[in-house]
Amino acid sequence: MTNTISKSFARYWLLLSLLVALLSIVPAAFPQPVAYARVTSSFDSDWRFLKGDASGAEKPDFDDSAWRKLDVPHDWSVEGPFDEKNPTGGAGGFLPAGIGWYRKHFSLRRDFHDRRIFVDFDGVMANSDVWINGFHLGKRPYGYVSFRYELTEHLSFGNKPNVIAVRADNSAQPASRWYTGAGIYRHVRLVVTNPVHLRHWGTFVTTPQVSNGQATVRVQTEVTNQSTAARNVSLEITVIDPAGRLVQSAETKPMDIAAGAMVSFTQDLVVQNPQRWDLDHPNLYRAVARLRAGKTTVDDETVTFGIREFHFDADTGFWLNGSNFKIKGVCLHHDASAFGAAVPLRAWERRLETLKRLGVNAIRTAHNPPAPEFLGLCDRMGFLVMDELFDCWTVAKNPYDYHLYFKEWSNIDVRDTVRRDRNHPSVIIYSAGNEIHDTPKAELAKQILTALVTTFHESDPTRPVTQALFRPNVSHDYDNGLADILDVVGQNYRENEILAAHRQKPSRKILGTENGHDRTVWLPLRDNPPYAGQFLWSGIDYLGESRAWPTIAYNSGLLDRTGTPRPLAFQRQSWWSDQPMVHIARRVAPAQLLPTDPGYGTPAQERRPQVLFSDWTPRNIQPHDENVEIYSNCEQVELFLNGKSLGPKPRPADDSPRVWNVPYSPGTLRAIGSNSGWAVAKYELRTAGKPGQILLAADRGTLTPSWDDVSYVTVTVNDDNGVIVPNAHDLITFKIAGPGIIAAVDSADNNSHEPFQATERRAYQGRCFVMIKSTSGAGKITLAAFAPGLKSTSITITAVDRRKTL
Repeated sequence: MTNTISKSFARYWLLLSLLVALLSIVPAAFPQPVAYARVTSSFDSDWRFLKGDASGAEKPDFDDSAWRKLDVPHDWSVEGPFDEKNPTGGAGGFLPAGIGWYRKHFSLRRDFHDRRIFVDFDGVMANSDVWINGFHLGKRPYGYVSFRYELTEHLSFGNKPNVIAVRADNSAQPASRWYTGAGIYRHVRLVVTNPVHLRHWGTFVTTPQVSNGQATVRVQTEVTNQSTAARNVSLEITVIDPAGRLVQSAETKPMDIAAGAMVSFTQDLVVQNPQRWDLDHPNLYRAVARLRAGKTTVDDETVTFGIREFHFDADTGFWLNGSNFKIKGVCLHHDASAFGAAVPLRAWERRLETLKRLGVNAIRTAHNPPAPEFLGLCDRMGFLVMDELFDCWTVAKNPYDYHLYFKEWSNIDVRDTVRRDRNHPSVIIYSAGNEIHDTPKAELAKQILTALVTTFHESDPTRPVTQALFRPNVSHDYDNGLADILDVVGQNYRENEILAAHRQKPSRKILGTENGHDRTVWLPLRDNPPYAGQFLWSGIDYLGESRAWPTIAYNSGLLDRTGTPRPLAFQRQSWWSDQPMVHIARRVAPAQLLPTDPGYGTPAQERRPQVLFSDWTPRNIQPHDENVEIYSNCEQVELFLNGKSLGPKPRPADDSPRVWNVPYSPGTLRAIGSNSGWAVAKYELRTAGKPGQILLAADRGTLTPSWDDVSYVTVTVNDDNGVIVPNAHDLITFKIAGPGIIAAVDSADNNSHEPFQATERRAYQGRCFVMIKSTSGAGKITLAAFAPGLKSTSITITAVDRRKTL
């Protein structure tokens, strides 16, 4: 019975949300009575775009009829072309920069005239200016922050249209050390409220006391009165559990709020037998805040949160809900290869699913605030997050980077980001900066850091602040007092130095904020309880930071740009995952260690070359020996070549790989991992023959017409037995039919200059990808693939009308 009620409630909630959304788009010619508290609607569709500058484009009567029609999010830079002469250089992946204009025409219902109307931008890259009907609303330099403008006083209602214009300018280059994207690359919303309303990002939900039996949920909410008269209001808080059941409700005492004033409400609620948020059970509650004037709801808001307790301990590292474990993190930049900076949420979900299978439990948002929906995804999937703000302070790393704006904007950007992100249970720590070059000037750096930490704590006193310190042997951050301003001392690389800093002062809580992939990096974390965790550089290859043409991306990831794990990722899985696993790799050369301080002045030829291959198809087919490495967390691994045992090997105490010197013979190389004498994992490689066919595999068999939904189709060149041919580089052409589009094509080739928006792609190491989106309506989407000399193939994906899924 309870389950039936929960499903009915969930269905009711979805239908109510749809009704509210439909009310928000009722044509102005048919005004309806305002019988709602708040309307939030997507503002993503029907923009017009111009690549380049345009004098007078902020004016409402400007003629934009010839501009390109599109929906946002949109990253125009990733559309290319790649060019060695582009001013972004290798830092920006040799992709273009410049000025882009966006304009949107829209009408508003007449009965909105007594409401307050806002536009929310989740991110515009960069130096954005926004106008409404010719009135300049403001400028925001930092492309990674979310911001809001009020439109109310400058709007028309009824049949008279409005025009919002956005100018984004990243023409001054280089402005970053990695690819940033360009334009309105995140979502936009229109928000309509009562003049007396909940303040933007003004609701903060915390759980100050948590036990198995009960938890205290504290809801703090700021209310603004933008009307011309004083009002008497109260706040009703309802807590809904992960199954959709109402579990607690309370209402505050009414308070008077003067015209133009703001008041704060605080309400504690007790939840019995709480379902805690953790990595394996990311349970999410909702707090519904309803602002009431008498019996009328004048505004409302729903905040998702988790009930959990966490802390860092100087002696034992990180704790979550009474469990002590290592933070096994990766650093991620914000692009997703072919999608650039405008990343569909499903693309991130697919990447995080793969990282989770490898044992990753945490993400560092290097080196800037992420899209808000990315944090929501981490909430739902059970990842911990280090929410980072800056790559520089007042000292430049590039001529036109954030140092130009730091003094004026840094504390504003920190405040806004923390207020936006503080309800996410995944966020466990903030970072005030990465490898900051101000730190050698100790007194100035301490002043800056003190001010930043204070701003963090003012908006969120529940979370610690760290910083990715760098080169402590130069700046002496442990001796000059800088490190001890931080709640948790973070450091990039130099693992032995941060352990020495803890021995020097055992009260320090320590965390690796950026670390390499090598076993010599893993062991200091594994063997030292105070060392709370590490974040690998990097989790996934990313565009930019390539240093030299023709390379357009950095190959430091556990996953390549397409989200495919590299062989090295499975070594990490053998250390980090609890699930039995075994993997085989061929080593063709010794690993080339990166310098202790990567990322600054490192010549391109020093970047780590590919020396590991997960195939049994070497180029040399003459008799020779192959160095085979087995990555496994099993007690014992036995290797077989064409059915003949090459002997078992136990798990080394130092977590090194198990190595065999194998005389090459074509056929099948199989590894079997055992625990307590039972086979629990196996993996095999087969020698590939000549290319004979194309095979397609979709990660999603159904698609909705949502901007954030996408299906990745893996395209492989195989022999007649279905084995991927690792040296195949065929040019493959695609055709699509039905209610879908080819959103992008891609491969893992970091030297390829092929466009991402295309209907063909050259295979790289036998593989490439096609990303499919649904357009509208239901039906069958068919993708076909062709290449000369190869057997063609096709695959079908079902497009679902989103309205029918409610």
